[in-house]
Amino acid sequence: MSPLPELRYPSVPELIARAQALAAREPGLCALRQVGVSRAGRPLHLLSVGHADRAVLVVAGAHANEPTGGSTLLVLAERVLAHRELRAGTSWHFLLCADPDGASLHVTPAPRSLLDYHLGFYRPTGAEQPEWSPSVLPPDRLPPETRTLTGVIDELRPYLQVTLHGTDLGGSWVQLTKDVPGLAEPFAKSAAELHIPVETGASDAAGWPASGPGVHVMPGPDSGVPYPSMPDDARHSTWYHAHRYGGLTAVVEVPMWASDLVDDPAPHPEPEAALRGLAARLLRDARQVERVLAEALPRLEGVDGPLLRAARWALELIPGLAEDWAHTSPAGTTMAYVGSVDAFGRRLPLRAAAMLLRVLREADDRAAPRLERLVAAWCDAFAQRFRARWVPLEHQVEHQSRTVLVAARQARERVA
Repeated sequence: MSPLPELRYPSVPELIARAQALAAREPGLCALRQVGVSRAGRPLHLLSVGHADRAVLVVAGAHANEPTGGSTLLVLAERVLAHRELRAGTSWHFLLCADPDGASLHVTPAPRSLLDYHLGFYRPTGAEQPEWSPSVLPPDRLPPETRTLTGVIDELRPYLQVTLHGTDLGGSWVQLTKDVPGLAEPFAKSAAELHIPVETGASDAAGWPASGPGVHVMPGPDSGVPYPSMPDDARHSTWYHAHRYGGLTAVVEVPMWASDLVDDPAPHPEPEAALRGLAARLLRDARQVERVLAEALPRLEGVDGPLLRAARWALELIPGLAEDWAHTSPAGTTMAYVGSVDAFGRRLPLRAAAMLLRVLREADDRAAPRLERLVAAWCDAFAQRFRARWVPLEHQVEHQSRTVLVAARQARERVA
């Protein structure tokens, strides 16, 4: 696996410092303001560039374990400042980090391997994720980060919201709440130039219509969901909040490590058998983590916190998801889709194990070495199975930035 270059992902304080410097350098064009606070009292900042009523909102840090967006956001702000044509009739607004509490717990700014990445891993429960909480919580229980994000959308009424996401290992893809004609070709061209595979069968978008390879349009409110057991539903997320003002949302995913196995559009010869096998492995892997948790829990009495909550939440999702996979096979199942499910099936128990390992290490629990061996073995198997290769950080950022700029241009033509 290729080593990480010297570049690293910026922390939230570093993002804020860079945004402050931009605002001080260009006070006539830039403004930085606090728009809310997190559950733990951390500020949420919005950097605005330009003054036009027609707005683009770019959101970084919605998922704590997807760090590329912060770097992309800074590059986009610099480009919008440098190129007058990007500001012609359009203002740009950048939410620096939607979940600063989560970002403070995911402590892998410069991972040199999948194991490095997972040893500092954190991803909160669905109810604690700013974009997803509306799909699992009633309106009166939404976290302040979610209320801040929807409040910004209400204020700006953006014709386009772009939320910057990523994956640990795989390819790049885009999810749209409404189609953006003309996006698929430049998206694919950018990915090819930067040697980033396009994930043509992303399990996140199972069964969704595609306007081009790797560009998926989310289903309407009357359609079903691909995995009925999963509690989150994209149609109830903050991604749809822009629709009330005639806007749309683009979710731009980019990998940290790439796999050239995720873009094979050929039909899978035996999809039902393959998915049943992946479901069985998912259950087996989860049971290994559950046994460690059950053994350690009596010694963890009084221990609680976001890492343990998130580990248990991830484990709770697995039985229903395995049931979904064992009994459903989307029409036209491709090699790429089965590969994406394979990666997801490795990812979920690995994340639970990694977060539980952090809890056990903090408690100096005797079960920690057992889990250390499991996490290391799973990371190695994941990397080997998918022939993981590091995507240079500048390529991650460049591809995500290009995709945002094309989406903004094409979506503006759509609503013009």
